[in-house]
Amino acid sequence: MLAYAAQGLTGEPATASTGQVREFLERCDLALAGLAKLFTGLTRREKLQPADRYRAFAGVLQRDAADARAAIRLVLAQPSISSQLIDNLNASIHVRALLTDLFLIDEALKASRRYQTPP
Repeated sequence: MLAYAAQGLTGEPATASTGQVREFLERCDLALAGLAKLFTGLTRREKLQPADRYRAFAGVLQRDAADARAAIRLVLAQPSISSQLIDNLNASIHVRALLTDLFLIDEALKASRRYQTPP
């Protein structure tokens, strides 16, 4: 999406790039639908503790994913997707919050695995 935003495309007429970014956004939208559920299943399967802290964060993840999906769907609703529109989506606090959630989860899971793995 950063590369698309940097191209300065107006979104009209539709190009291979605009079709590709639309497909990417559609796939992203679908993936976000099950993100919190996936995280919850992972934390249960790995029996991460304290469980209530992981459940609470799953709620944050659900809300942030829903907010990011709303922004993505607004972009998808447009007949043409310009570079500026994608640049604004990239800058959206909702998308940034979701990305930060994912970075936090990644580091937390790495840390929990380090301490659960026998020497």
